[in-house]
Amino acid sequence: MSVYVGIDVHRKRSQVAVIDQDGEVLANRNVPNGVKPILGVIGGLPAGTPAAFEAAFGWGWLVELLEDYGFSPHLVHPLQCKAIASARLKNDKVDAAILAQLLRADLLPEAWIAPPAVRQLRAMLRHRAQLVRLRTLLRNRIHAVLADHGHGRPEGCWSGPGREWLASLELPAVSREVIEDGLALIDALQEPIDRLDWEVHQRARSEPAVKVLTQLPGVGVFTALVLLAEIGDIARFGSARNLASWAGLTPTVRGSDRTVRHGHISKQGSVWVRWVLCEAAQTAKRHPDFAASYQAIARRRGKKIATTAIARKLLTRAYHLLTDASSGGAPH
Repeated sequence: MSVYVGIDVHRKRSQVAVIDQDGEVLANRNVPNGVKPILGVIGGLPAGTPAAFEAAFGWGWLVELLEDYGFSPHLVHPLQCKAIASARLKNDKVDAAILAQLLRADLLPEAWIAPPAVRQLRAMLRHRAQLVRLRTLLRNRIHAVLADHGHGRPEGCWSGPGREWLASLELPAVSREVIEDGLALIDALQEPIDRLDWEVHQRARSEPAVKVLTQLPGVGVFTALVLLAEIGDIARFGSARNLASWAGLTPTVRGSDRTVRHGHISKQGSVWVRWVLCEAAQTAKRHPDFAASYQAIARRRGKKIATTAIARKLLTRAYHLLTDASSGGAPH
């Protein structure tokens, strides 16, 4: 007898529902998160039993648990799972059962489950990005304190001469304390950032696709690795348009009868892909391959929309480069 599992995952507890091939509910229990409580509900099911759960906060442990014990995990796209979003009666028990029923009917809008190695690469790159953002926040805080007292140094404040200049300023005690604490935190962040930069470059050497992507203007080693980690297997996407849609870089469309309205980009999908591409577009928009297109769009729609358009063009080129590289063809 075939059985299907639906799991409504939360931070501390999860609702686990089990149904049979006829849709009858065999079990529907709320248990604490962990190996023993989850296996207490589904541990006796046959190997290969499919289990569906939404891409909620902290779902990685559940994938590992299901794979380790022989289940077939199915990650559900929460925004596309309308059967749950539109249900009149909505609670954990109902949600878990609906996930199992949709799995039985093969109607689940599934998301790709990245392999463990890819998930670890994503974690490393995101960690590095967050540390750099924290360092930038601290630097901006110091600049704000200096501006409050009418000070500024165009050459910068973070090198040796810049630090000496900061130390020479006459500032109130609290302002001096803010600057000194900020500098201490910046210095503390530098060591892990340097270590992660070394790891990024070491990883880039072992990834042939990094060299392919860095052909694009504005795309460096870090950006290339982020694209590879977030996109995963390029064969998942049938076209560059599909990839751009997944990345949230295509406009929303509202159509009824003969009226069609195109809005701003959807911003669904990986926020990290959009971020690195928009950063790369700041350089690429001045490159001869993109400058004319950028200027034309900027005149009509403004600079921000033009920069986003260049980000999509970069992603389109990245798709073709990766597709050619994976098929052994010559890049074009």
